[in-house]
Amino acid sequence: MATQLEILAEQYRKEHLSKNIYDTSGQYSSNHRNANSDGDEKGKNEVGSSVDIQNRISNLTRNTYNENSGYGVNHQNAISDGDLKGKNEIGSSIDISTRNELLGRNGFNQNNGYGINHPNAISSGDEPGKGENNGNVGGLTDINSRIDNLGRNTYNKNNEYGLNHPNALSSGDEKGKGELSNNIGSSTDINARIETVARNKYSITKGYPDF
Repeated sequence: MATQLEILAEQYRKEHLSKNIYDTSGQYSSNHRNANSDGDEKGKNEVGSSVDIQNRISNLTRNTYNENSGYGVNHQNAISDGDLKGKNEIGSSIDISTRNELLGRNGFNQNNGYGINHPNAISSGDEPGKGENNGNVGGLTDINSRIDNLGRNTYNKNNEYGLNHPNALSSGDEKGKGELSNNIGSSTDINARIETVARNKYSITKGYPDF
C-alpha cells in the first residue's frame, strides 16, 4: 500500500506534467518546431527567433559592406585616396593635410636632411648649432656665458691652478694653505696659531710634563 508521501509525490508529478507542453508524443529536440527558426519567438536554431532576424536585417541594411561589397585591404574605404575613410599607407585626408602642414613648418626635408654635419648641428656662432667645431662647443648663448665665466676666473690655460700655484701655497696671504718653508695655512691660520701658542705655557723647550 502506498504511503501518504508517495501519494502526494504522484499528485505533484501529474500536476507538473500536465503543464509541460512536451510529452512522449511531442518530445523536445533539435527537430521540434519550437527549436527551429520558423519566424516565431521560440525557435532559434541556426538563424534565430523572429526578433533576432529583424534585428539582423536592420543591422545589415545600415552596414555599408555586404556579400557583394566586402571590406578588405583593397576596398575603396581602406585605401588612402583623399577621403576621410581610407588610411592604408599614408592616412586619411585629415592625416595628409596635417602631415603637409607639419612638413611645411619643418626646416629639414629630403633635400636638406639634418645630421651631425648640418650647419644647424655645428657650433658656428649661432643658436641652433652646438656640436664641436674648431674647438668651439655650444650655441651662441653657451659660448657667451662661457666667455663671461672664464673672464671672471683667475685661472686659465696660462695660469693653471695646482699644488705649486702661489694661491695654493702658504705664503702669508689668505688664499694659500699648502706647506711652504715650514708654514702651513693662510695668514689667518698662522696668526691664530701664533696667538694660541703664545698663551700656552708649554713649548718645545718646556714640554709637558718635563718642566
